Amino acid sequence: MRIAVIADIHANLPALEAVLADIAGRDVDLLLCAGDLVGYGPHPNEVVERIRREQIAAVCGNYDETAAFDRPVCGCVFPDKAAQELGERSLSWTQAHTSEENKAFLRSLPPQLSFNIEEHALHMTHGSPRARDEYLYAETPAETLAEMLALAGADILVVGHTHRPYHRNLPAGHVINCGSVGKPKHGSPAAVYALIDLNKDPAVSFIETPYDVERTVRDIITAGLPAEFAEALRIGL
Repeated sequence: MRIAVIADIHANLPALEAVLADIAGRDVDLLLCAGDLVGYGPHPNEVVERIRREQIAAVCGNYDETAAFDRPVCGCVFPDKAAQELGERSLSWTQAHTSEENKAFLRSLPPQLSFNIEEHALHMTHGSPRARDEYLYAETPAETLAEMLALAGADILVVGHTHRPYHRNLPAGHVINCGSVGKPKHGSPAAVYALIDLNKDPAVSFIETPYDVERTVRDIITAGLPAEFAEALRIGL
């Protein structure tokens, strides 16, 4: 059984298209999305409509929830006031440019999904099993990750939100962050997703997929979104 998991697309259609094309050639049995379809990028409607059309099982990310319910803050952690102001501009733009139909779809997404596959219990959420805006990093203490696995009732926990891919193999089970398709922060502009081979001991690969970054950059500028978002895509930070 081979599972592909995408997350944090953030309204970047060229990145999503490239990743879906790559997945199509990898003999995948199940495709999942760990949330944050929208935000920061210039293609919120196109991304949501592609996920809907492909009938990809997805959970609602913190940005999806905030955009869909027209809430004032996205649940993101900003390093400084300047970053917060950029985030506020992104949220306002996303709320104004996402159709009501697509907001309704985002509102319909569940916060978490669970699957029993072969001998494994797999649980997927955006942030953590206790909060969709909680960050579980690669350096999060093992005790905390074990607590999250127990809370999920699973031996495989799949999350997103940090935009940084990792796989922690713990005595309590596996914690996998699938990275980000549309707003990567792992030091490369390539879109990244997780490929999970469900053997007795799951094997996890992170697939970096090149895409037309400059197409998205041009659309960011044309849309009137902050130029800082375009530069971040070019360097993957």
